Amino acid sequence: MATSHDITQFTDFLQRSPSAFHAAANVRDELVRAGFTEDLGVTPGGHVHASGGAVIAWWIPETPNPGFRIVGSHTDSPGLMVKPDPDVEREGFRQVAVEVYGGPILTSWFDRELTFAGRIALLDGTTRLVTTGPVARVPNLAIHLYRGDVPEIDRQIHMQPVQLSDRPLVDIVAERAGVASDEIVAHELICADAQAPEVIGDTLSAGRLDNLSSVWASTSALRRAVHEQPRDVLVLAAFNHEEVGSASVTGAGGPLLERILTTIAAAIGDPVDVFAHSTMVSADAAHAVHPNYPGKHDPTHRPLMNHGPVLKINANQRYASDAVTEAVWIRAARAAGVPVQTFVGHNAVPCGSTIGPIASTRLGIPTVDVGIPLLSMHSARELAGVTDQIWFEDALTAYFVGQ
Repeated sequence: MATSHDITQFTDFLQRSPSAFHAAANVRDELVRAGFTEDLGVTPGGHVHASGGAVIAWWIPETPNPGFRIVGSHTDSPGLMVKPDPDVEREGFRQVAVEVYGGPILTSWFDRELTFAGRIALLDGTTRLVTTGPVARVPNLAIHLYRGDVPEIDRQIHMQPVQLSDRPLVDIVAERAGVASDEIVAHELICADAQAPEVIGDTLSAGRLDNLSSVWASTSALRRAVHEQPRDVLVLAAFNHEEVGSASVTGAGGPLLERILTTIAAAIGDPVDVFAHSTMVSADAAHAVHPNYPGKHDPTHRPLMNHGPVLKINANQRYASDAVTEAVWIRAARAAGVPVQTFVGHNAVPCGSTIGPIASTRLGIPTVDVGIPLLSMHSARELAGVTDQIWFEDALTAYFVGQ
């Protein structure tokens, strides 16, 4: 079984990545330290490019085979996004105006110390990353003031955090960024749970496991795989805006990855041939069977935590897996000595989706959907198995190497 020592690099990455922008920058920095060059180059070796909360990295061997091995994931997580004019005063409290981003479990955001994190745009045209530290909280209504069921949550009224400081949020952000308040002309800031990740036995409790578990696993796998000198071109693609549909410049539905792949393909051979010999792994968190709601799961496909990464299949193309790409994943997992579980949705229960169908449709590259099983997906604080995370890194490494 994996130990807490094995998972420390991942928990450190989680703590340093409260927003998509931080996650992309941290992946870039990890790969630069590993010898990658921050550029758009097509020469042999490692290259990395971060933009708008997304990051693409690629490694080209000296004599490459005509094909890509791609692992795609996403850097963003559901939460509460700060509105352009955030300062609100109600009943003597200073509050922060927020907009719900994606599909968070709203009740999970109550009574937590919240930090605001993301990027700010300055008057001189530059941007900076910023994290405020714990400065706000969405307080629950005391149980004495209602009877019966929990009151229905009004997203506009009940989700506005109470600021725990009597200073405007922009002033706090400016101080943390080391600039004057009037230098900030725009911002993209999201709430994050300020509590650090916790490893308890073989279980990890943390925010943003969907989908930084996949972002980190692919980063770790890429660093490890290049030392094996594989013959294919290895690509890491971590997109922004998956939680809101991927339709953005830095989302999986945008042009970022396609442009980079097309440039590389033209440099190493016939682009049509290169794309025809490529595969992609769409790495995104999966659903573990919930012990209190077992009926929500298919009776014959029941992923458990710490029993291995999950292969995700859906007949209605909510996932991109098919028989051929499923075999690609199973071969890689077996080569790494990693068990494989399978998720298929209950016919009467809605099913989520991933970047897989979007990216594979845009690129025309066969894709398989996989991920580690979670409980409390889209909560402010999710639950995963430590062993699953370690195994996922091992299986992705084997896929990159070509096993």
